Amino acid sequence: MNKTAELVWLNCLSFIKDNIKLQAYKTWFEPIKPVKLSGEALTIQVPSKFFYEWLEEHYIKLLRVALVRELGDNAKLIYDVRMENTYSSNNPQIVKIPSANRNPLKPQKVTVPLENKRELKNPFVIPGLQKVKIESQLNPNYNFDNFVEGDSNRLARSAGMAVANKPGGTSFNPLLIYGGVGLGKTHLAHAIGVDIKDKYPDKTVLYISSEKFTQQFIDSVKSNTRNDFIHFYQMIDVLIIDDVQFLSGKAGTQDVFFHIFNHLHQNGKQVILTSDKAPVDMQDIEQRLLSRFKWGLSAELQSPDYETRISILQKKLFRDGVEMPEDIVEYIAKNVKTNVRELEGVIISMIAQASFNRREFTLDLARQIVDKFVKNTKKEVSIDYIQKVVSKYFDMDVATLQSKTRKRHVVQARQLAMYFAKRMTKSSLASIGSQIGQRDHATVLHACKTVDNLTETDKQFRKYVEDLTKKLTF
Repeated sequence: MNKTAELVWLNCLSFIKDNIKLQAYKTWFEPIKPVKLSGEALTIQVPSKFFYEWLEEHYIKLLRVALVRELGDNAKLIYDVRMENTYSSNNPQIVKIPSANRNPLKPQKVTVPLENKRELKNPFVIPGLQKVKIESQLNPNYNFDNFVEGDSNRLARSAGMAVANKPGGTSFNPLLIYGGVGLGKTHLAHAIGVDIKDKYPDKTVLYISSEKFTQQFIDSVKSNTRNDFIHFYQMIDVLIIDDVQFLSGKAGTQDVFFHIFNHLHQNGKQVILTSDKAPVDMQDIEQRLLSRFKWGLSAELQSPDYETRISILQKKLFRDGVEMPEDIVEYIAKNVKTNVRELEGVIISMIAQASFNRREFTLDLARQIVDKFVKNTKKEVSIDYIQKVVSKYFDMDVATLQSKTRKRHVVQARQLAMYFAKRMTKSSLASIGSQIGQRDHATVLHACKTVDNLTETDKQFRKYVEDLTKKLTF
């Protein structure tokens, strides 16, 4: 075996391992063997045609990035595929298949008349203004300098910096940053935009929440300016959409975003998305849109570990010009574990209490504030988790809860799951219904009303609600 091929592949594997889950790495990359290196073409052997197709469909972007790092922009990948159903198992037929990945075509220069652009309606400005001026909507306080790096966010931060260095020119397009509440998704999205504006002042960068995007689209439909809305967004060089999961169930907005996304992507513009869940867990988002979310890189932000929490607290205190004893900082870091927003909230409360009441920073004060924070933090629960807890409480499995049966105890369990999903998640009624047995939003509304009524009139039912509330919040 060619030693160089082995070395190149080892380096590729090292990069790939850092970017995917361990189980996926073991399943899809460990069985691959490097065969030979010929110039910039690496040949690898895969166990079957299915294996080759899976790699091409799910991991080609990652493979390309890894190979380009090792062999340069003209890197090529060739598969030696062991064909199934060949007569001799000792001497199976091997076919060579080049990777379908190819460099994009060079853009054709087209001169476009200016008149259309003058007529364009900008959803961010008051009608009647002549000049189309686009505010980026970025917050310069959210930048890379004050985004503390740790194991929990290293991949997302590194990908964000790569995108900021070369917007639209990396394979991280779109870049989808996902994770729970208060872990820094919005901060990181702004930081990328701010860095791009610093490096490329001429690029048009726009940050917008998905709710605002939806509202603008609805307004454009009402005022019969849908095409202007689409054309405006197609002019953007870097589009950042926050909380993309809120497009769930909004078919019209998803459709218009699909067209905008395609145009931007095809023209080498950068799209950055944030979400509270991975594409695979998003409900009521069209399949064609989900598949595009997966084109680039989905990078998860996890809860910060102890060392990162210490760094976040120290950076916050330094920024605010406050000195706090080390044992108090350590106490806060040990006891507030869920997210960055809470950590910063505790520090703000500590500073406020100490200055308003003229008290010193003490461990006792830290305990009081941390206790309040931990107690008042509403646990963000998923619809899946609610269904599991409710099913277990009523001694049934989730499939029974979601089934079409009209048995009274199953119907009540289903209604309770819908009621808690509405109370404890940000999901729409349509999304709740679709996840709990493919029901519509009217069924969910009826379930919530029924639970409210029965809680007032039925003692036993009230106990169900109280018990489940405890199980879901503690």
